[in-house]
Amino acid sequence: MIKKFFGTMLIAGLLLTGCGTEKISEPNEISSENIFAEVTDDIGRKVILTKKPERIVVTAAGFTEPLHAVGGNIVGRPDSKNQMPDWAKDLPSVGQVFQIDTERLISCAPDLVIVNKGMNEKLLPLLDENKIPALVIEMKTYEDVKRGLRTFAKISGDPNKAEELIGAMDNDIAEILNRVPKENLRVAILHSTAQGLSVQLDGSIAGCVVKMFGWENVASGMTPLEKNPDAAPYSMETLAQQNPEIIFVTSMGNADEIRANMLKAIDENKAWQAIGAVRDNRLYFLPQNLFLLSPGLNYPEAVKKMAQSIYPDKF
Repeated sequence: MIKKFFGTMLIAGLLLTGCGTEKISEPNEISSENIFAEVTDDIGRKVILTKKPERIVVTAAGFTEPLHAVGGNIVGRPDSKNQMPDWAKDLPSVGQVFQIDTERLISCAPDLVIVNKGMNEKLLPLLDENKIPALVIEMKTYEDVKRGLRTFAKISGDPNKAEELIGAMDNDIAEILNRVPKENLRVAILHSTAQGLSVQLDGSIAGCVVKMFGWENVASGMTPLEKNPDAAPYSMETLAQQNPEIIFVTSMGNADEIRANMLKAIDENKAWQAIGAVRDNRLYFLPQNLFLLSPGLNYPEAVKKMAQSIYPDKF
């Protein structure tokens, strides 16, 4: 039924197979003068668009602002309590970020879907079956965001806008970094959810920002979790051995509840009191809107928020 529907509603600008790089169409089927943009996405798929996408669905809230800023027209987005610009709140929802509703997505009649890497690649076979172009994009680190902006600008036809936005972010971040004392701080980043704790590695948002300041993430080099390359298993014993000077906490879920429960656990467990960061009252909770989901164009704000935690007198 879905396939039949799109056979009449959409003319695919792109023909791809699943997660591979092979095009379904023969090379001579699309002449160079009919190519609007050719893009390699973040899992190595070569995507050819024969026209500018006019109806784009995104599967991550963090894609909305960067795509909109370079002229992309979004017709569908996921639900998000922490990160949804006012102009996008009335757009059709395609469900939760972790469980995209395929019927809602299809009903948006997209001519391009921006898929969140590491979370929504399972949508690719359905999109391929219905000849709906798709790009798999990751936006965690600052380099990811800049690469994503350039990709979005390419498909919207305004590459200069991406460079303008990147230049402004670079300048803002450089100004923040210059305000902060050059110290080799030893930092741990814990991620707290209702299911427990994990440790954030360098590829996480907070890990990326820590690296910008030149601080040491004590978890660097730890073996990542099987299903999350940017996190490692939490161990109180290991954390005590690492003895960080600073602990940042990111979270997913009810932030106030998670904070209260964690502070209670710290207060009741003497092992925590032996850690320098806890003993010196240098444990900081980071906001979810900047460190759970990609901050996107607000990356300078994420950098500033982390710096303010430690050096409030500098800002």
